[in-house]
Amino acid sequence: MTNNERICIQSDAIPAPRFRYSPCVQIGPVVQVSGMVALDPANGQLVSGGPGAETACILANLQRALPDYDVTLEDLLIARIFTTRFDAFADINAAWEAVFTADLVPPARTTVGVSALPLGASVEIEFSFIQS
Repeated sequence: MTNNERICIQSDAIPAPRFRYSPCVQIGPVVQVSGMVALDPANGQLVSGGPGAETACILANLQRALPDYDVTLEDLLIARIFTTRFDAFADINAAWEAVFTADLVPPARTTVGVSALPLGASVEIEFSFIQS
């Protein structure tokens, strides 16, 4: 791959996109993962249980896809969290901290309250990586 070549990366470890977009694009060492909502990998349906359960599912799906994306959590530069339930931020953060424990330096993070998300989700997260 050349430095400016753009490639789309798919992962069979997670549910396929329901709309026309690239779930992951790499240009040089930059790997951008599109916003993910909490789709159950077994049936492709939105998980139940609220913002904490959705966040946990998104992070688990991300970890399933990392080998296909050729990055690790240590390569994660920033995560952007969008939620329709800012009142449940503590639940979102608890799921986040279950992954980003004291032995892993967490990425930069932004959280934004929004009025609606695709498929009725209450949480969507996008991720930017720099390959090491």
